[in-house]
This record gives sequence, structure tokens and C-alpha cells, in this order.
Amino acid sequence: MNKPSRNHRLRFRTALIAVMALTATLAAAAADDDTTNAAIDNAIVRGLGFLSDAQAESGSWETESFGESTAATSLGVMSFLAAGHMPGDGEYGKQMNRAIRWVLNHQQANGMFVHRKSHGPMYSHGISTLMLAEVYGMVDEADADAVQQGLQEGIALILKSQAVDKHDRHQGGWRYQIDSKDSDLSVTGWQVLALRAAKNVGCDVPAEAIDDAVAYIKRCASLRGDNFQGFGYQPGNGATPTLTGVGILALEVCGDHHSPEALGGADYLVNHPLQSGSNYFYYGVYYTNVGMFKIGGDHAAHSREHVATLLLKEQKPNGSWVSDHSTERRVGPVYSTSLAILALAVDYRFLPIYQR
Repeated sequence: MNKPSRNHRLRFRTALIAVMALTATLAAAAADDDTTNAAIDNAIVRGLGFLSDAQAESGSWETESFGESTAATSLGVMSFLAAGHMPGDGEYGKQMNRAIRWVLNHQQANGMFVHRKSHGPMYSHGISTLMLAEVYGMVDEADADAVQQGLQEGIALILKSQAVDKHDRHQGGWRYQIDSKDSDLSVTGWQVLALRAAKNVGCDVPAEAIDDAVAYIKRCASLRGDNFQGFGYQPGNGATPTLTGVGILALEVCGDHHSPEALGGADYLVNHPLQSGSNYFYYGVYYTNVGMFKIGGDHAAHSREHVATLLLKEQKPNGSWVSDHSTERRVGPVYSTSLAILALAVDYRFLPIYQR
């Protein structure tokens, strides 16, 4: 993996600006027959304003349970990226740079991105590694070496964790700790997104690692009769809307497009849509909407309308989204606001991982 040159970064930024202009044109053209576009745009702008105000001087964002957090900070960075903002440029460029540097400064000696403590450090690590892959090629030359090194070390740790000897039903996945002997779909989803994003920018990610992850994800699919109907937390568990979104998105980004498991999951989400106040609602709106976006067609249109309706009603006057459910309330509004923005901004297609 080579460091992106100055010319590479200029080409990358030029291409991104071109995509932004095209996307804005398409969005404007669609506005006549989609009255929610302006409301979504406004909600995202207000949400970013909340995140900007909530950022600490250090560059970090916090969770209410654990304080400064590499996961919350990385979700914050990706929220601005998803809305078309770039590190070092424009209204939020300096804030994004501070956040990226804060995450890099909190990479542990073993390669793990985690600050102090975390509910399952592999969550924080996967999210932070994904963020670095998404900003790779966008950062200024002064930060390019650090991003490259941090990303490579982060990917190496993900691969090392996957290789831990596990029972056959858990092989290929990840769980809370580096050396966990079992796996779950929730943690696995973030590692898969990080691996694919890193592979897209030139990191060495063995095909076997992706294949093994796909096999694990498919074991989490719920089979009823001859039909797949969603995904569960672990193999053999019943399906939920949130985990179904994880399964769909993970398979799609791995290149297993429109698999029977993913299409069955998409049908499940149409018939069992995510509801406000449900367990891990904001986690769910991110994964279900981006996953259905990847499926495309009527499934994507159905999800977009459903998620926009839910989120536009839930936004607070200060621009934030706040969970009313105990599973997410303790994490705080930075987490829920970031995930809401990432869900709403999928149609902008600015994040590389959003590309179909």
C-alpha cells in the first residue's frame, strides 16, 4: 500500500467535487417529485451543527457512558464526510482534522483504536478503522503517513482477531475482544465494512478473510422453510430488523450482491420495518437504510421513505437525535445523531462505502 501522492490527493478531491456537483444536480432534479429532499437536507445540516458544537477542544466526541471515544469521534468524522465535507477544507475542515488526529493518537501499541475503556473494544476498533479507510486520500499531506500507518495496523489487528481459533459455527466472524472465541453479527458488520473500505484503497486484505466472513454472515441468516427471512445476532438466533440490516449491508459490501440471504432479508424488512423506540433503533436506521440502498430498486425506495419519516419526527430542536430506549440512551446524542445523519445522507453517495 503506497502513500497517496499530492497529485493523487488532488485527483481524488477533484473527482469528489465532481461527484458532489453531479449529486447536487440529480438531487435538485428529483426535488420536484420528492418533497422530503429539502427536509432531509435541512435535518442533516442541523445535525452537523449539533455535532460541531458538541466536539471537545481535543478534537474528540464523547459518549455519556465512557467519555471520550474513538468510536464516537470516528462516527462524527464520517457524518461530515457523508454530507460532502472534507478534512482540511471548508466550514468543518479543521474540526475534522482535529478529530482524525485524536483517533490516530489513541491507537494502542497492539494496533487497537480504543480510549480507556469500551463496551467491546472491537466495536470501537472496527468503526475507527473504517473511518481511516474512508478519509484515506482526502487528508492533507502532513497527515497522510499517519493515516496510512494507522490504517494498516488497524487492518492487521482485525485479521489477527478473525484468525483466532473458534468453533466452526463462529469461524470467520468477530466479537467484543481481540481474542474472543465466539462471534456475533453486530461486531462482525463493522469489521467487514473496515476490511472492504481498506481493500478499496489498496490495503492487503486476503480474499480468504472476506470469504470466511461471508460464510459466517450467511450462517446468521434465518431460514424458514425454503426462504431466508432476515438475520439474527448469532447462528440459530431469530431475525430482528436491526441485525437484518447488518447482514444485508455486510454481504453487499463484500461483493455478494443480491444473494438469496440478502434479498430475503430485504423482503423481511419490508414486512417487519424498524420502529421508533425499538432496541438499538439508531444503530438499526443506519444499517437498514444503507443496506436497503445497496439492494436498490423498490426495497431502497421503501426504506428511504420509512427511515426519513421516522427520523424527521425524532430530531430535537437543537439538531440532535436522542434515544428514548435504554439500549442507546446511555451512549448519548453524539452516537445517535451521527448514525441518523449517516442513514439520511446515503443518497448523497459521498462516502466511498456508499457506492453501489
